[in-house]
Formats: sequence, C-alpha cells, structure tokens
Amino acid sequence: MTDETGKPLRKPPRQVTPAYLQRAALAYLERYASSAENLRRVLRRKVDKRCRLRGEDPAGFQDMIDEVVAKSLRTGLIDDTRYAEARVATLRRRGGSARAIQAKLSAKGVDRTAIAAALEGDEGDEEQAARAFARRRKLGPFRPGERAPNRDKDLAAMARAGFRFDVARDVIDWDPDEDPDG
Repeated sequence: MTDETGKPLRKPPRQVTPAYLQRAALAYLERYASSAENLRRVLRRKVDKRCRLRGEDPAGFQDMIDEVVAKSLRTGLIDDTRYAEARVATLRRRGGSARAIQAKLSAKGVDRTAIAAALEGDEGDEEQAARAFARRRKLGPFRPGERAPNRDKDLAAMARAGFRFDVARDVIDWDPDEDPDG
C-alpha cells in the first residue's frame, strides 16, 4: 500500500500496554537517574506520541503510567531522596549555587523537602561551589591577565549563576597567593 505520493504507508505502532510501559521505564532508568515525576513525564510523552500516531486518546493510559511509576518506587528503581543527594553532590562539584540546584531539582519534579534535606546534608559549602564555578568559567582570580577591568562582569556572571553577592564578591576578590588553601 502506498499514499498519493507513492511512498509506502507506515504501519501504526502497537498499542500501549503495561508491559511496554515497564520496558520503556527500565530502558530509561538504565541510562539516566530520575525522579518519580520525571519518569512519569517521560512515560507520558511516550504514550502521547504513540496515541497520536494511532489516533487514540492518551488520557486512558494515565493509570498504567501511575502503576509503572509506583512499581518502580516500590522496587527501589527510583528514589527521589537518593536522586536529589546525588544531583546536589554533582552540581556542587561543578560549581552550582544552592539556588540553581534548587531550580534544577524542582524542574525534575523533586519536592521541596527532599531538595532542602539534600542541600542541608551536602558537605560542600556555597563558597567552595562558587570557587569551582569561577575556576570553570575563568572568573576573578582564575582570569588570565588583568582582573580589575572585568570585576563587574565577573560579579554579574556569579549573580546570574545564583550566588549571593557577598559570596561572589569574596570569590572574585580572593587572592590565591595570600590564602593558598582557600
């Protein structure tokens, strides 16, 4: 069978089943760490795409998605607290501010209490993260050449990254020669 242009017609994908959703969830979780809400969004997008291609209503599959997410929670495949702690540690090492980390985790669907607990349990502090950010972006003391003309730009970059002004000022004005261990 072909369409008007002579191209062969594509066969519609198979119907969404609980087994398909479970396989899709496992395949996703093999590659990525995820929160429960993020897994729910991923599965919802997969269902929406299949239903659009099949001409079905995706609302009827919400219970199946919820069951797969609940099963993943019960078996320990996803754990929002563990996910939040791991993301906080990673983002802190890369130079993430508490505000930026909170925004990223909120976007992934992690609740505020889990985020607050993960940030509180984090051994890295805001100033260490700010120094890591400045080092990565070559700001302040890590800038090659003259620092003074770019001080305001560097402070603005730190502020956009979510660091408080006092922390940003301390890092930008820090002299590694005077205080080698930070």
